[in-house]
Amino acid sequence: MAKQDLYTAPRKVQGVQVVDNEPSAEQKLKGVENWYQNNSKLINNVLIGVLAVVAGIFAYTRFYKAPKIQKSNDAIFRAQTYFGIDSINWALNGDNNNNPGFLKIIDKYSGTPAANLSHYYAGVCYLKLGDFARAEKHLKEFDGKGTMVAYVAKGALGDAYMEQSKTDDAIKAYLDASADENNVLLTPLYLERAGMAYEIAN
Repeated sequence: MAKQDLYTAPRKVQGVQVVDNEPSAEQKLKGVENWYQNNSKLINNVLIGVLAVVAGIFAYTRFYKAPKIQKSNDAIFRAQTYFGIDSINWALNGDNNNNPGFLKIIDKYSGTPAANLSHYYAGVCYLKLGDFARAEKHLKEFDGKGTMVAYVAKGALGDAYMEQSKTDDAIKAYLDASADENNVLLTPLYLERAGMAYEIAN
């Protein structure tokens, strides 16, 4: 008789019966089907809810937010035109015609980029009008992160603080405004103002 290979020879386990309990692929599939049938109502409700959320987001973006952004961009263009010719009151409050003004844009188109930018313009308008508290309020609400306007807004905020004798706040704002080392125009200007504020604060 040929010698059996060590690894292929049958092995006996004394006193232990080995039973293969691994379910077959058919049994696994049947289990999944049973689970789905038992939970189908819950699953369908979850899927319907997810689809409703996705559809709602799409509808909001497509039919509400996008047109709102377009209208706000049109509105701010007209207000910026008045601002550019130094018609501060009309730029801020509108002209009772096609220009709503920065304040109304902030209120009517809240959440849009134009409304955010209108905070900057409104702040500068109030600064020119001598209403420094309102200038501070709007300039603080403007979010210009990552843009050149952010530095100008910080500088204007520093001016509003100085006019209210908030020297320490002004120094911080001027230093923030001069943070761009590559800006050879604004950085020296606001560093000089920061130095003046330091002198006033002793």
